[in-house]
Amino acid sequence: MNKSEPNAKSTPKNDMPQDADGVRAAVRDAYGKVALGVVPSCCGPSDCCGGGSTVQYSEKLGYQAAELEDAPAEANLGLGCGNPTALASLKAGEVVVDLGAGAGLDAFIAAKAVGPTGRVIGVDMTTEMLGRARQNAVEAGVAGTVEFREGIIEDLPIVAASVDVIISNCVINLSPDKARVFREAFRVLKPGGRLAVSDIVLSAPLPEDVKQLADAYMGCVSGALLADDYLAAIEQAGFVKVTWKSTSAAAILQGALDNPTAQGVIESVGTERLAAITETVLSYTIEAYKP
Repeated sequence: MNKSEPNAKSTPKNDMPQDADGVRAAVRDAYGKVALGVVPSCCGPSDCCGGGSTVQYSEKLGYQAAELEDAPAEANLGLGCGNPTALASLKAGEVVVDLGAGAGLDAFIAAKAVGPTGRVIGVDMTTEMLGRARQNAVEAGVAGTVEFREGIIEDLPIVAASVDVIISNCVINLSPDKARVFREAFRVLKPGGRLAVSDIVLSAPLPEDVKQLADAYMGCVSGALLADDYLAAIEQAGFVKVTWKSTSAAAILQGALDNPTAQGVIESVGTERLAAITETVLSYTIEAYKP
């Protein structure tokens, strides 16, 4: 890691677009490259998390070895910050939607839990991720149970009141309109349906210059909300019985900063300031219900 500190007038090298379409385009481009293997993930693949395999990284997040073995290995890109499928306590026959399904890891684990009488719909806006996920579904023999749809999570391609459970893993922090994501989740859930997400949130506001860095956004940092604002958005969408647990995301973020793609962040912000900022980043697991 570069140990040099920038001067006070140093400006970010990777400005984040300010409009929603620009943010989505930047995210789509970044994660498309991850899907194609052009660049490593910034949120947790093996070379970003202190060595080891994506399986070892996923086990640290709470996945069981057996469920990882049942899912296609190509579906695990090490992009998560928790295990929402475990939080959701999925049951046979349920309909599950995965927001920002990526290559499909959580969708495939969910499919195993809901069985042949259930259904899993993964939603993603990145063409390359969808292609990878659909190929994984065919090769795993679960294409009849798991479907991947193209769309944005702020406007889900799913009819109202048709879903039992919504899961999401380290994706909502990338949305330019998180309140709308939760309103959409509420819309498509059946009465009594539940939301189970793992995500990155903040305990203190980020400095403005860090918020403007595209690299920091793709690394699940600058797009994150304050924890209180995140939880408030869930409640304002209409959810009740909102519960959560928090852990430090320092290890995840340190891994992201060790990624070669994060050098722009390091050079613009400096290692000392980044170390302090990292302490304000938390990994939350949240569960909530639609009345």
